Amino acid sequence: MDQLTVRGFGDELGAAMRRLAARDKISLNQAALKLLRRGAGLSEDVERPWIVGTSLDHLIGSWTAQDADEFEAALADLETVDEDAWA
Repeated sequence: MDQLTVRGFGDELGAAMRRLAARDKISLNQAALKLLRRGAGLSEDVERPWIVGTSLDHLIGSWTAQDADEFEAALADLETVDEDAWA
């Protein structure tokens, strides 16, 4: 796909694209592409600690039943509501 028209992205996103374009001295088109790549997780130049992505995939299925039991036991106190705190 060589060309795409995007409508309705709003003032906030438009302003962000203009700031990025001015900061990086690039065109609005290049700024839009840069933001799209970042949002799609295709950019490696930006650290995004708030996006999990696939960074935790190595943990899937790695817990044993004992690990799960220990985790649940550690959280048990968090399930108790202190009624005096709500009085």
